[in-house]
Amino acid sequence: MRLLVVEDNEKLASLMKKLLSESGFAVDCMVTADEAVSAFQLAEYDLVVLDLSLFEKDGTEVLKSLRKAGHSTPVLVATARADVTQRVQLLNMGADDYIVKPFSLDELLARVRALLRRPKQIAGSVLALGNLMLDTAAMTLKVDGNVVELPRREFTVLATLLGANGRLVPKQKLEQMVYSFDNEVTPNAIEAAVSRLRRRLDSHGASVGITAMRGLGYILREREHANA
Repeated sequence: MRLLVVEDNEKLASLMKKLLSESGFAVDCMVTADEAVSAFQLAEYDLVVLDLSLFEKDGTEVLKSLRKAGHSTPVLVATARADVTQRVQLLNMGADDYIVKPFSLDELLARVRALLRRPKQIAGSVLALGNLMLDTAAMTLKVDGNVVELPRREFTVLATLLGANGRLVPKQKLEQMVYSFDNEVTPNAIEAAVSRLRRRLDSHGASVGITAMRGLGYILREREHANA
């Protein structure tokens, strides 16, 4: 899953990125409101952590812009504003939750995971196909009830394919979900990740397979012989 952190305090942004990256997320950090809005034109995000006290423009401008454009991405607002009335206004503007500064990084991670568990978010659902069950909030995969360890990038590839419900997922879409802007992505990086994931699923007896559509993308399907 890919997250966007909008924070102009360099030290805090670095700490948040480190925590979220180590927790299995691809993370982009933006400093200004304009950068944040531009990032949404280039990539899809599962969640935004948005600081309100940004340089030049208030963070509420980002929130208003995203909602006006029809983005339903969960937004966790980080604010030093303790006034209840102001926090209620934020929720009414479209924020999904807020965290009051100064906050602990443990609380930040807990709130991020709680938002991703909400049923309205596909990323927060338990996704299943055949004998696979993927919990994207807990970041666990089970095959026939047995836990299978997956590296973050393979996990994100599988979650994206499962979330497509049998539809083709373009290679570019997988790249957007797996890599942040500061990752160096080689031309065959996604092919390599899919290949590793395919071998891992096969070795654990998964009843699904990944089909490559040359030049288009990938489809996750239940194997025909699985129900034979």
